[in-house]
Amino acid sequence: MHQFLSFAPEVAAARAAGLPVVALESTIISHGMPYPQNVAMAREVEQIIRDGGAVPATIAIIGGKIRIGLEPEQLELLATSPDAMKVSRRDLPYALSQCALGATTVAATMICAELAGIEVFVTGGIGGVHRGAETSFDISADLQELARTSVAVVCAGVKSILDIGLTLEYLETHGVPVLSVGQAGLPAFFTRESGFRADFQLDTAAEQAAFIHMKWRLGLKGGIVVANPVPAADAMPTEEIDAVIEQALREARDAGVSGKRITPYLLARIQQLSGGRSLATNIALVKNNARVGAALARALQAP
Repeated sequence: MHQFLSFAPEVAAARAAGLPVVALESTIISHGMPYPQNVAMAREVEQIIRDGGAVPATIAIIGGKIRIGLEPEQLELLATSPDAMKVSRRDLPYALSQCALGATTVAATMICAELAGIEVFVTGGIGGVHRGAETSFDISADLQELARTSVAVVCAGVKSILDIGLTLEYLETHGVPVLSVGQAGLPAFFTRESGFRADFQLDTAAEQAAFIHMKWRLGLKGGIVVANPVPAADAMPTEEIDAVIEQALREARDAGVSGKRITPYLLARIQQLSGGRSLATNIALVKNNARVGAALARALQAP
């Protein structure tokens, strides 16, 4: 597999020295936030991981290679190119064989991280079962990837635009454990509480690492969701964000937006309707997840 992987010098040095590495997705840069906030966020998140004692590895498809860690010019390219593909599991062969510029989703980043031997991946929120999936069958590929790919995913829970209850049912069916950090309740991306409970509350990196090690040592392959709530000072009021999401969903339905376009459309529209407050919350929660992810990566390597 290494013929398809290209490691940035910082990541290659970390691997050689046995230092903890944390994977980061790139769809949040190309499709999740506007420029230049996307670049600033990506650089700040990478620095938070370094400050936390680990090495960041933002993943993308560039020049027919899976890039494990991006140079500044590659990050800028992803952040500004309108042609960057949103790459999930099904898209990886095309993006690589056609030398397309590709930003990796949660699912694709998990695949690439596992290929590169990286156990921890930090993102904003995971995908899931979309509202109305009983007729549209719109279920994110993230969920099947969590069931099959052995990477711990640190996130702020399930994106608020989704059907959180059905998403948890799907994860339970496929044996994916959902851990919460600092509270029993599952966070919902923009808010600290979703109205649902996580499977287990494990507050420290050492506890999380012990759980993850036990799962994989038992031969129970697949990922783990580590749900870390957005800091209280940065969370949006539930009533406000719920009203904004409902309006964005109505507009998406009226415009016929579906498939892989739906999440970028909704996030952009929610940002507009909230006057930019949702973007500030999104940035804050990713940074907070980076801190938890760096600590977890260190704990997984502890003797």
